[in-house]
Amino acid sequence: MTDEEKNENEEKIIDEKHVCDCEKLQVECEEYKTGWKRALADYQNLQKEVDARRAEWAMLSAKQILEDFIPVYENFKKAFGIIVKEDEDKWKNWKQGIEYIMKQFGDVLKVHKVEEIKTVGEKFDPHFHEAIGQEEGGESGAILREVDGGYKMGDNVIKVAKVIIAK
Repeated sequence: MTDEEKNENEEKIIDEKHVCDCEKLQVECEEYKTGWKRALADYQNLQKEVDARRAEWAMLSAKQILEDFIPVYENFKKAFGIIVKEDEDKWKNWKQGIEYIMKQFGDVLKVHKVEEIKTVGEKFDPHFHEAIGQEEGGESGAILREVDGGYKMGDNVIKVAKVIIAK
């Protein structure tokens, strides 16, 4: 074998090594790329989960505040329902003031997407109502009177309505 043939053989061996190394490197590169894509997807899923938790915490925080706020609103509603006939002008002004305060409370509840739970005339639903008594009259299980209002925020019940139902 001549020197020239030896050089050609050596060049072929070197070229074959390069080809083999390149294929191996391409496989490794694909493995790293796949791993990186998985890690990126995991990170994006984590971000979504953290955002969902934050939204849940914010809603729970608002719910806690509103749980304290609702009884005040309920008392204003009850006070507004009382009709006083003495000194009509004095009580008319009182009624207008109470009416304004009740409207403000109602507006705050609406801003926070709080809705009153429907009661009178509705069918009793233990998810939204608490029966505290029964009376004769009407269809069995129908709500006759509301004793204390109930409230919900979206699908979450903040406070069940206390009601009297038909026997």
